[in-house]
Amino acid sequence: MKLLCLSNGHGEDAIAVRICQELQQLPTSPKIAALPIVGEGQAYIDRGIPMIAPTQKMPSGGFVYMDWRQLWRDVQGGLLELLWQQFQAVQAFAAQGGAIIAVGDIVPLFFAWLSGAPYVFVGTAKSEYYLRDEIKSFRSFKRRWEGWSGSVYLPWERWLMSQPRCKAVFPRDSLTAEVLRQWSIPAFDLGNPMMDDLESLTPESVSSPLGWRRDSLTVCLLPGSRTPEAYENWRQIIAAVGGILDGFRDRTVLFLSAIAPSVSLDLLQETLETQGWRSRSTQFSPVKLPIQDATALVFSQGKNQLILTQKAFNDCLQAADFAIAMAGTATEQFVGLGKPAITIPGKGPQFTYAFAEAQSRLLGPSILLVEKPSQVAQSLKYLLKNPDRLQLIAANGPRRMGKPGASHRIAECLVEKLENNS
Repeated sequence: MKLLCLSNGHGEDAIAVRICQELQQLPTSPKIAALPIVGEGQAYIDRGIPMIAPTQKMPSGGFVYMDWRQLWRDVQGGLLELLWQQFQAVQAFAAQGGAIIAVGDIVPLFFAWLSGAPYVFVGTAKSEYYLRDEIKSFRSFKRRWEGWSGSVYLPWERWLMSQPRCKAVFPRDSLTAEVLRQWSIPAFDLGNPMMDDLESLTPESVSSPLGWRRDSLTVCLLPGSRTPEAYENWRQIIAAVGGILDGFRDRTVLFLSAIAPSVSLDLLQETLETQGWRSRSTQFSPVKLPIQDATALVFSQGKNQLILTQKAFNDCLQAADFAIAMAGTATEQFVGLGKPAITIPGKGPQFTYAFAEAQSRLLGPSILLVEKPSQVAQSLKYLLKNPDRLQLIAANGPRRMGKPGASHRIAECLVEKLENNS
């Protein structure tokens, strides 16, 4: 079987690659190719998965739906010509008897339908939690209006998912799968691949000579991966860090900064130094930190420590008690571990107030959305004084984001559905 992965974004590419890796481990592994509709598809390149058509990074970075003014810039940058070339490649692949896995939103789903090939859909962009809670009541009149058709997925999206050539749909959570089944859509509740491969590499027994202790307060800092937005997010996060240091003078605080490879550490370091953080000597063995990264940069301010790492994302998420987050996927993954995240609206183009508010609906009680950095410390104090809220968050995250292993379950299911209907 030949299988083409269609995806439209960095996060979607990563999810598709996780599923591809599981497909490659199956006894009846299909021959896999890819087409990232947005961006250059670095995740596919890193895994050696061939691409069937040209790719190009657009000026909007894929956030056209957040600012339609960006659309004209993309058109000027060759968007229409690129889409036409990609569409022709998809049709040629389908004509050779290939099947398609569409990952993301309506764009790859529409491409899959247009191809004429059998397809499956991994819906990463939408969730019924944006509109309603577990008891299925709409959150407000506004959300009821947004859900005018009965679902977060609009009628034309549901039509694409209910076509005979659509063999399976894999929504991101149980609530969404349950709602979609009302329209005879073959929706399977197998979990969210975003929660796969998040295991820590650092032994649980590790202690540190830098002042880090298991009874200290550990906070993960997530400024996002999109530049230059991440640098402005970082300045807001470090302002919030200053408030935490003032409000928790009686505790040792460790800040673990999970930084994307696309972000310059030099620019982040400049911000730290203006706020009184000083680089620590590298004489301390990195293996004794609560992360596995020999290249991590360590800073101190009094008894408190701050670590910058671009290689220990999982360790940061696993070791932290809380997060100050201005990110998309990373925030969801942190919450999925059963932990609370405090978010601050940014200037965008991604992490705007609208994005942060929507994310807070998606993730429910696990998110504390504040208006400005100075309010973060107070939110942290609130959480520490409310064990019932922390217990609720511990249960809420896995329920909304699913248990690990979704990529393997989806891979097995899609092969079965496509082979049985070939």
